[in-house]
Amino acid sequence: MTRALAAIAALAVIACGSPRAEPQVGPYRGAEFDVPLLKPDLTFIDSHGAAYPLVAKTAGKVTLLFFGFTHCPDICPVHLANIAAVLDKLPDEVQREVIVVFVTTDPARDSLPRLHAWIKGFHPEFVGLTGPDATVRLAQTTLGLVPAERGHAPTRDDYVMGHAGQVIAFTRDGMARVQYPFGTRQRDWAHDLPLLIAVERPVQETD
Repeated sequence: MTRALAAIAALAVIACGSPRAEPQVGPYRGAEFDVPLLKPDLTFIDSHGAAYPLVAKTAGKVTLLFFGFTHCPDICPVHLANIAAVLDKLPDEVQREVIVVFVTTDPARDSLPRLHAWIKGFHPEFVGLTGPDATVRLAQTTLGLVPAERGHAPTRDDYVMGHAGQVIAFTRDGMARVQYPFGTRQRDWAHDLPLLIAVERPVQETD
């Protein structure tokens, strides 16, 4: 393993060890948060160049949120490929209840065309987002993640990003309840997704 990859792995371990998300005895294969966290009310830019207010766009859906970069050699493509493979085996009505959102931590290299082609290569319904560094960093820290950092490289463009290695799962009520570290298997996703979908949406008040 190169020093760069070792740095990424170390960051993933540190992030997964956050005291906010200690594994608990419960129904999920992922690690439950001690206290569920609200979905960050932030606006990003999608791969088409349109504004993407996260809360509004994902309201009432199970949202799988992941931070990474398209040049990632292992963590990002493995996570996304596993989720895509599981979703493709689920009925359409179940798939429609899940939104997978990938936020790049490397906007300098992840242009909108590159981000679009890369994320859609995993699944046509996956959403790729970018945004100002401050917004991306705030989203990570709000969820208790170690903010991504650019690693050292021999040339200006030959670098990796050390980033948190877990996918954050929000249930349909907009709360982050479970996180899934790098290494989560397809059978774990297949087990947990129906449970996440089963959490009820918030009741809408009427006048």
